[in-house]
Amino acid sequence: MAALRRGTAYLSFVRSSVRAIFSSSKAAGSKPGKWTSVLYTGVASLAVGGGLCAVPFKQVENLSHDSLIRRAASLVTDSSTTFLSQTTLALVDAITEYSKAVHTLIALQRRYLASLGKLTSAEEDSIWQVIIGQRAEINDRQDDCKRLESTWIGAVKLCETAAEAAYTSGAEHASVTMRMNIQVALTQVEEAQKISLDADKKLAETKVLEVERMTQQAASNEEEEIPEAYLRED
Repeated sequence: MAALRRGTAYLSFVRSSVRAIFSSSKAAGSKPGKWTSVLYTGVASLAVGGGLCAVPFKQVENLSHDSLIRRAASLVTDSSTTFLSQTTLALVDAITEYSKAVHTLIALQRRYLASLGKLTSAEEDSIWQVIIGQRAEINDRQDDCKRLESTWIGAVKLCETAAEAAYTSGAEHASVTMRMNIQVALTQVEEAQKISLDADKKLAETKVLEVERMTQQAASNEEEEIPEAYLRED
């Protein structure tokens, strides 16, 4: 609002100056050409000072349609790169948090298996509550990864389209830069996914170990419950 009021004040001042100058010119009988040149220079200075000038008063160069299209294509690749960078960062962070959650669950399950048969019922229930909570967190992290991956894939497709458009419009440098950025994003996500897959593999191995230990523990408990008389030969 303050900038608008200043601009209005400048405009009123300029209009007053115009009327005063032309009135003086007519009264003196002089030609307005010189005063017009001076006046335009003053208007340009005031407009820039008041924050009103968005387009220069003098056309510096005569741009062709092809040149304007190339500039627009470069702007599209720049904005697409920003979109891709943000989605890549978000997806990599989500995959990393998922991997951390999986490793935490693996540590909890292995600790539980190492203590199997040594815990009271209350202690065992307490550990299982923690394990269940950690599994719920893993599911939430996995949902975040799926959601962000969908957005990231859309960003990659958008950048591929922008790179193609830039190439066909003659903005080769913007096209090459865009394709390099796509490759970097693909590499970063691929590396994060490798870590995630490794965590999933270790979790699967831990589950197999858990089943084996639980089966052994159940068999051991059954043997303890059988009376000694049934184990002796007749």
